[in-house]
Amino acid sequence: MENNFSPMSETAYYILLSLLEERHGYGIMQYVASITSNRINIGAGTIYGTLGKLEKGKMIITTREEDKRKYYQITDEGKEVLQIEIKRLEELYQNGMEALNHEK
Repeated sequence: MENNFSPMSETAYYILLSLLEERHGYGIMQYVASITSNRINIGAGTIYGTLGKLEKGKMIITTREEDKRKYYQITDEGKEVLQIEIKRLEELYQNGMEALNHEK
């Protein structure tokens, strides 16, 4: 599967990961900050720009609007791309660990 999201930015990766459950923008920001122990704090400009790109790329869909909040969720295509990215990251990690252990 060819995709324009590989390699994926850390922001896009965490947004997709957060959208395994339906969330609105602010909820995504809170979730990402929480699971990264506040290492990543996504600003409003960044999140809505990235959500727009992910939606245009059919990685996510808008599920509903409620009280001026748009809710999003990952699509099946988005899940495939996320799995590809996780495999890519696993390979990076594995190659790094092997190289470091080989040095000893």
